[in-house]
Amino acid sequence: MKKLIALALAVVMVLGLSATAFADGDVVLPREETLYFCGQQWGAVNSWNPIGTNQNNSMAIAAGAGWRELMFETLYMWNVLDGKLYGLLANDDYAWNDDMTQLTFTIKDAAKWSDGSDVTAADVIRTFDVGVEIGNGTGSGYGPYIESIEGEGKTVKINAKLNDAGQPINPLMILNFLELVAIAQADWIDTVYEANGGDATAILNDDGLNDAGELEVPYTGPYTMYFSDDQKVVLVRDDNYWGQDASMWGKLPVPKYIAHAMYADNAAGEVALKAGEVDVSQQFIGNVQNLWLEDGLPISTYYEEAPYGVCLTMPTAWYNMNIPVIAENPALRKAIAMAVDYDSIIANAMTNQSPSFADVPRSLMNPTEGEQALYDHDAVADLQWAGNDIDGANALLDEAGLVDTDGDGIREYNGENISLNAVCPNGWTDWQASMEQVAAAGKEIGVEITTLYPEADMYNTVFTDPDQTEYAIFMWSPDASSPSNPWSRVNQFMGMDYLGVTNNWSGNWGQYENAEADALIKQIPLTTDEAELRDLYTQLTEIYLTEVPSFSLMYRPSVFHAVNESVWTNFPYEGQTYTMGDGTEVLVPPADCTDGFGVAALYNLELVG
Repeated sequence: MKKLIALALAVVMVLGLSATAFADGDVVLPREETLYFCGQQWGAVNSWNPIGTNQNNSMAIAAGAGWRELMFETLYMWNVLDGKLYGLLANDDYAWNDDMTQLTFTIKDAAKWSDGSDVTAADVIRTFDVGVEIGNGTGSGYGPYIESIEGEGKTVKINAKLNDAGQPINPLMILNFLELVAIAQADWIDTVYEANGGDATAILNDDGLNDAGELEVPYTGPYTMYFSDDQKVVLVRDDNYWGQDASMWGKLPVPKYIAHAMYADNAAGEVALKAGEVDVSQQFIGNVQNLWLEDGLPISTYYEEAPYGVCLTMPTAWYNMNIPVIAENPALRKAIAMAVDYDSIIANAMTNQSPSFADVPRSLMNPTEGEQALYDHDAVADLQWAGNDIDGANALLDEAGLVDTDGDGIREYNGENISLNAVCPNGWTDWQASMEQVAAAGKEIGVEITTLYPEADMYNTVFTDPDQTEYAIFMWSPDASSPSNPWSRVNQFMGMDYLGVTNNWSGNWGQYENAEADALIKQIPLTTDEAELRDLYTQLTEIYLTEVPSFSLMYRPSVFHAVNESVWTNFPYEGQTYTMGDGTEVLVPPADCTDGFGVAALYNLELVG
């Protein structure tokens, strides 16, 4: 019904919109050829250099639910719906040797650079090698797991870095390399390297433009830079794109232009979406269903009913193990977690855009079917909690001897009141609402919890400090979906590799130590037997739900996906597929028409009317 209403209104609205043009100087974008976005690009683009740093180029150089495949493409695309890798620059033929020390694949014969030259093994090799040399994200992120990349012509071999036992350190991270590293052209890399005298800092900060502000970087994707300033960024379709070959998409993407205006905030972006000035919105919209149910607008989401999007991550409250009362009392950690009213968080902070913990019981997994199948639900059922269990939490604290001895209503530990804070960045309203519920839970069980909302820059400095004691309970989100998940998320929750790491953006922000859990985590990347893998994840879930080093507050999409169908229609919806060249039907994920296999949406779009 929602889509019927949307399409009916869209036929009316498009009559007015199709004749409009977006103009700025010489930039004129016909509305019926342009797909407008909001919620991804904030501020002016810094760089078009795919091997650089601090590019702030969210439409061309960024990852959401997979790499953004508009301009600089990856070897494979990740599909969050089926948990599979699909070949992009590479063929669907990647394979491990018997001991998983080497992964081999071939590059598509049709794959070309924008200058017409072939994509070859040399490009993959140079992309990795220069990353290690200059210390960019590719080098720091994958250098610990990849020893070398070799190959000739179209054949590429990735050699795993080995541990002392001669085993690959982590094959899962090599799979991440396939879908999260955009390949740069070897010849261009050499040119930039020489132009900057081999200086790593200069190479990282090269903007990829010539003195006239024109793009110098070859690319393989269907779009390229058209216009960019501090108000908007525009990409234009390259009609010579190699992907129209029958071995890939077999055609060009439908929109000629991809445009993103820089809105002041989420509220401004929502206004533009309602007005039909934005087609695809990647931002949280409270009570999004009211846009079609009450306002009658031609706006839709992936699901017609709550939670409206595919939830892939779990914003989490982390306990700070540097604080003795927290580190020494697992009963306190679990009691607070049991007492929180998650249904209120989901109803108010998320406006029901999340499954409840009664519907999807808490574990280490996101709500997708693939991850939920990875552990034994019955084995941990007695350890799970859905929240608002005040009686159970109080009983747990009483049994642990954490009681109120002086009658002031606050329990004590070692003779002192248990007084904690619950912290998240100021202005992150859904997170702040969650922290208020954590504080309210404390009041119900005799634990003093006060909220604290520092500015984001201060918050980021403190929570990434492994020695900090300023924040007792604080929020951050673990990884969402990738070839290495749920392993990488489990490692973020309990892995000991992150202990003591300065400026820690990687994981285990609470500095939790558990050697047994860490040993189990390290077995997972080398385990291929499904039954063994399920047993490992079940054991880890048992430890997590018993020890409670952190507790997730909601399930949440890694990217939001609301669309206005006044100009364009046939955006991804539940059950929509894309027909591959071999006739295979593949589900199209709601990944903003840009991320991983979500880019397939651009080939399904149709103009209204």
